[in-house]
Amino acid sequence: MSHTCEHTHDHDHDHTPDVVATRLQAAQVRVADAGERMTSSRLRTYELILEANAPIKAYDVIDRFHPDGAAKPPTVYRALSFLEQMGLIHRIESLNAFVACDTHDHSFPNGHTAAFLLCECCGQSEEIAIPSLPDVETRATQTGFLVNRVTLEVRGLCHACRETH
Repeated sequence: MSHTCEHTHDHDHDHTPDVVATRLQAAQVRVADAGERMTSSRLRTYELILEANAPIKAYDVIDRFHPDGAAKPPTVYRALSFLEQMGLIHRIESLNAFVACDTHDHSFPNGHTAAFLLCECCGQSEEIAIPSLPDVETRATQTGFLVNRVTLEVRGLCHACRETH
């Protein structure tokens, strides 16, 4: 996402090392509870997405994977697919980028519709959970279509950027 504004951005949703470590540990538990394995490549991919704290493209994950050089693309793409299936990350289609799922609300037993507020100024994204989109699901059902997931992207200006305009 291009950053088109010229003011400084003081956003308060940074992922500190403690937050990243806590999220990594929680992810390992979640994956184990699902009967799956959190391999080192899956863990490293998730760590890089958490550290980015903003939408990150797959090739940036590939470039940052190893201190001495890039990872093999198939390794990262398989990890991204797995992390998305586990509900740990979301893909923001319009940006062709990935972000960590920030919704930890377990009141949505069947998952949630991921809605992203995308700031056109600073490039930050914020996830908000929506239990469902009844009209979409109803119309899909009427056509015989089974909805697996919906991602909603909303563009505009975040609070910090609106304050400076």
